[in-house]
Amino acid sequence: MRFRRSPRIEWVEDYIYRHLRHGPLHFTLIDPDNQSPREAADLAQAAMDAGSHAILIGGSTLDDPRKMDRLVKMVKKRSGLPVILFPGGSTQVSTHADAVLFMQLLNSTDPRFLVGEQVRGAPVIDKLRMEPIPMGYIVVAPGGTVGKVGKARLIEPNDIDAAVAHALAAQMFGMRFVYLEAGSGAETPVPPRMIRAVKRAVRVPVIVGGGIRDVEAAHDAIRAGADVIVTGTLVEGAVDVHKTLSDLLFSLGEKLKRQVRRRLDIGDDYVHEDTLGGRA
Repeated sequence: MRFRRSPRIEWVEDYIYRHLRHGPLHFTLIDPDNQSPREAADLAQAAMDAGSHAILIGGSTLDDPRKMDRLVKMVKKRSGLPVILFPGGSTQVSTHADAVLFMQLLNSTDPRFLVGEQVRGAPVIDKLRMEPIPMGYIVVAPGGTVGKVGKARLIEPNDIDAAVAHALAAQMFGMRFVYLEAGSGAETPVPPRMIRAVKRAVRVPVIVGGGIRDVEAAHDAIRAGADVIVTGTLVEGAVDVHKTLSDLLFSLGEKLKRQVRRRLDIGDDYVHEDTLGGRA
């Protein structure tokens, strides 16, 4: 029997890996529950102008495919950045997005978030020819809305072994990213000690989000080993989104450069396995 390989549609994942060669990245999260399509488009344009690397769109409770589609379409129109869906369920899919984080909430106690929503969404993603990005999603206390909706058995901030075990499981499942989530609007972010331990344990990029409200929190996450930091609440509540993000990214600038130099010194660079076959 001959197996037929589908044409590759992984340009967003390639984009992320390519930029990671130059240092940590910043993604701006837009929650459709809290933004109108027009507000989301304004926010996305400000994020692009400020230097963010990609737009994530998703929320824990939205169940309106039409609003999701309108919002993604307007964001794409206004922003030149990759638009990646960060869905809370199978209804949060839009044909206008560039990719979707095809994730498994690894510490959920509900089969719906372990495999149910993925099974419902997979045929839609396949039909739309959308790029899926396999990702292990791990919710750390306090967890916020996603912890409640996802029925997560929250990993306590001091339970480093549990975080590492979940991250290793994600990698062994073949997932190409690990996301440590403290919950949108969390009072405290994922602790640096946990980020550092997970980063040392896995060979895939580590994304960190939730509770990153200022430059120091962002720097702590990056210094601990985060490859991507995600901010959402920080910009949602800002009077001037462009200035808020610009100030954040500018303040991180020199710190990021030092982090990049340190990583280059120790040879910590990503080689996407597909590049071994000649793909740039």
